[in-house]
Amino acid sequence: MVEMDSGLDTRRIVHPTERIVTGRLIRLLDGYTREVRVGQPVLVAVLAAAAIASLPALLLRSLFSFGGGGARRRWKQLKQGPEYLVTPVRLRNTAGQLCEVELHGHLPQSALHPADQVQLTVRPQRDPELPPRIERIVNLTTGQLLTPRTATLWSHLGPPLLLQAFLGALLLAGIAACSALT
Repeated sequence: MVEMDSGLDTRRIVHPTERIVTGRLIRLLDGYTREVRVGQPVLVAVLAAAAIASLPALLLRSLFSFGGGGARRRWKQLKQGPEYLVTPVRLRNTAGQLCEVELHGHLPQSALHPADQVQLTVRPQRDPELPPRIERIVNLTTGQLLTPRTATLWSHLGPPLLLQAFLGALLLAGIAACSALT
């Protein structure tokens, strides 16, 4: 049986160690999802501050029988972080080595094509077994500057909850300041 040489022999794939990698894009592999971790201390602090801000509204609602608030996400939903797309990218660097890096998030479909000359700014990931993550792409073939964006803890919690937590923190600081003055 004769094997086809696809140029992607996994024994020769390296993870680049330099911060900037220049080379020719070989292939974008099939993507998969990974979850953003949500730290429990951060989540508890945000929810506690948001709860403080909701106390006056809850009191008014109970006294005057106003309608209920909007749908709230439960602890389990907030604890489970958002998922983001991870796409393994293979390129041949200027030294002729086949390298693998990871693209986190989405890019326009027409942004990268096999055989494009690219310059990548990469950063090592926490897990040393994983290939470096792409922070920025300069497509030298098209002249495009691309920055992949992923979901973050703050985008997962959302502006309404963060605003409520900020107001709760201000309310708590105001109460602490008033009690310190008296």
